[in-house]
Amino acid sequence: MRLALYQPDIPQNCGTLLRLAACLAVPVDLIEPFGFLWDDKRLRRAGLDYAVLASVTRHSSWDAFLNARAQRLVLLTTAGTTSYTDFAYRADDILLLGRESAGAPESVHAAADARLVIPLSPGFRSLNVAVAGAMVLGEALRQTAGFPQQEPQ
Repeated sequence: MRLALYQPDIPQNCGTLLRLAACLAVPVDLIEPFGFLWDDKRLRRAGLDYAVLASVTRHSSWDAFLNARAQRLVLLTTAGTTSYTDFAYRADDILLLGRESAGAPESVHAAADARLVIPLSPGFRSLNVAVAGAMVLGEALRQTAGFPQQEPQ
């Protein structure tokens, strides 16, 4: 399982997702350009000391990411037609999150093997990208038994 962020533009969300990925031992693909400097203090604050422990691969562009990927690409999008809870995940899926400000462009939608949505109450457009990523990653890891093993206490 991998988590990919398409051109993230809010450093706090990126830091939060890096922390999540580090804690769950899930590698992260970051697709540039970013809407912030990589050394942004808000990124460090949200990720705490966990973010530096995340396994991160940076890609200079969408094309560079596409050329490097070998797994199924699963896009989280408000335009999806399949609920994230009705989807059968595979352990090697890449869960892709769009930009906070604009989502993912049509070229990203076209490259996705699946487009998933989180059902919301009528009248609501979307969730925070870090919250959405955590929800879907949790379901994917649950289905694939991919959570880290707990140490006996």
